[in-house]
Amino acid sequence: MSDNIVHVTDSSFEEEVLKSDVPVLVDFWAEWCGPCKMIAPILEAVAVEFAGKIKICKIDVDANSSTPQKFSVRGIPTLIIFKGGNAEATKVGALSKTQLLDFINAAL
Repeated sequence: MSDNIVHVTDSSFEEEVLKSDVPVLVDFWAEWCGPCKMIAPILEAVAVEFAGKIKICKIDVDANSSTPQKFSVRGIPTLIIFKGGNAEATKVGALSKTQLLDFINAAL
Protein backbone atom coordinates (compact mmCIF):
# COMPACT_ATOMS: atom_id res chain seq x y z
CA MET A 1 0.00 0.00 0.00
CA SER A 2 1.07 3.55 -0.54
CA ASP A 3 1.86 6.51 1.65
CA ASN A 4 -1.20 8.26 0.23
CA ILE A 5 -3.74 5.95 1.87
CA VAL A 6 -4.08 5.72 5.64
CA HIS A 7 -5.05 2.36 7.12
CA VAL A 8 -7.28 2.91 10.14
CA THR A 9 -8.57 0.61 12.86
CA ASP A 10 -11.44 0.77 15.35
CA SER A 11 -9.05 2.44 17.80
CA SER A 12 -7.54 5.00 15.37
CA PHE A 13 -10.78 5.81 13.50
CA GLU A 14 -11.84 8.74 15.69
CA GLU A 15 -8.42 10.43 15.55
CA GLU A 16 -7.75 9.83 11.83
CA VAL A 17 -11.26 10.29 10.43
CA LEU A 18 -13.67 12.04 12.78
CA LYS A 19 -11.14 14.64 14.01
CA SER A 20 -9.58 15.27 10.59
CA ASP A 21 -9.23 18.88 9.41
CA VAL A 22 -9.96 17.84 5.82
CA PRO A 23 -12.80 15.69 4.44
CA VAL A 24 -12.07 11.95 4.62
CA LEU A 25 -13.13 9.20 2.23
CA VAL A 26 -13.21 5.89 4.08
CA ASP A 27 -13.17 2.61 2.16
CA PHE A 28 -14.72 -0.21 4.21
CA TRP A 29 -13.18 -3.33 2.64
CA ALA A 30 -11.96 -6.91 3.20
CA GLU A 31 -9.06 -8.93 1.79
CA TRP A 32 -11.38 -11.56 0.20
CA CYS A 33 -13.61 -8.97 -1.55
CA GLY A 34 -13.17 -8.89 -5.35
CA PRO A 35 -14.81 -5.49 -5.96
CA CYS A 36 -12.68 -4.07 -3.10
CA LYS A 37 -9.52 -5.18 -4.93
CA MET A 38 -10.89 -3.69 -8.15
CA ILE A 39 -11.38 -0.24 -6.63
CA ALA A 40 -8.01 -0.17 -4.76
CA PRO A 41 -5.88 1.20 -7.66
CA ILE A 42 -8.56 3.80 -8.41
CA LEU A 43 -8.50 4.97 -4.78
CA GLU A 44 -4.71 5.10 -5.00
CA ALA A 45 -4.83 7.39 -8.04
CA VAL A 46 -7.48 9.61 -6.44
CA ALA A 47 -5.43 9.84 -3.21
CA VAL A 48 -2.55 11.31 -5.23
CA GLU A 49 -4.81 13.59 -7.29
CA PHE A 50 -6.65 15.00 -4.27
CA ALA A 51 -3.68 15.15 -1.85
CA GLY A 52 -4.31 17.96 0.64
CA LYS A 53 -8.01 18.26 -0.33
CA ILE A 54 -9.31 14.94 0.93
CA LYS A 55 -7.77 12.15 3.00
CA ILE A 56 -8.29 8.56 1.82
CA CYS A 57 -8.53 5.89 4.52
CA LYS A 58 -9.20 2.15 4.42
CA ILE A 59 -10.59 0.03 7.22
CA ASP A 60 -10.61 -3.77 7.09
CA VAL A 61 -14.10 -4.86 8.20
CA ASP A 62 -12.88 -8.34 9.20
CA ALA A 63 -10.24 -7.00 11.61
CA ASN A 64 -12.34 -4.07 12.85
CA SER A 65 -15.99 -4.87 13.54
CA SER A 66 -17.27 -2.03 15.72
CA THR A 67 -16.69 0.89 13.31
CA PRO A 68 -18.52 -0.68 10.32
CA GLN A 69 -21.38 -1.59 12.67
CA LYS A 70 -21.55 1.99 14.00
CA PHE A 71 -22.00 3.33 10.44
CA SER A 72 -24.41 0.56 9.32
CA VAL A 73 -22.01 -0.91 6.76
CA ARG A 74 -23.78 -3.99 5.40
CA GLY A 75 -22.01 -4.58 2.08
CA ILE A 76 -18.51 -3.95 0.86
CA PRO A 77 -16.92 -2.02 -0.57
CA THR A 78 -18.74 0.83 1.14
CA LEU A 79 -17.31 4.32 0.67
CA ILE A 80 -18.29 7.02 3.15
CA ILE A 81 -17.19 10.65 3.03
CA PHE A 82 -16.82 12.27 6.46
CA LYS A 83 -16.72 16.03 6.97
CA GLY A 84 -16.37 17.61 10.39
CA GLY A 85 -16.82 14.25 12.08
CA ASN A 86 -20.09 13.46 10.29
CA ALA A 87 -20.86 10.90 7.59
CA GLU A 88 -21.97 13.13 4.68
CA ALA A 89 -22.27 10.74 1.72
CA THR A 90 -22.24 6.98 1.12
CA LYS A 91 -21.77 4.73 -1.91
CA VAL A 92 -21.89 0.94 -1.84
CA GLY A 93 -20.15 -1.18 -4.46
CA ALA A 94 -17.20 -0.71 -6.77
CA LEU A 95 -17.16 2.57 -8.71
CA SER A 96 -15.36 3.57 -11.88
CA LYS A 97 -12.86 6.41 -11.55
CA THR A 98 -15.38 8.80 -13.12
CA GLN A 99 -18.10 7.75 -10.66
CA LEU A 100 -15.68 8.07 -7.75
CA LEU A 101 -14.58 11.57 -8.84
CA ASP A 102 -18.24 12.63 -9.21
CA PHE A 103 -18.98 11.24 -5.73
CA ILE A 104 -16.03 13.12 -4.17
CA ASN A 105 -16.64 16.39 -6.04
CA ALA A 106 -20.32 16.37 -5.07
CA ALA A 107 -19.37 16.01 -1.40
CA LEU A 108 -16.53 18.58 -1.33
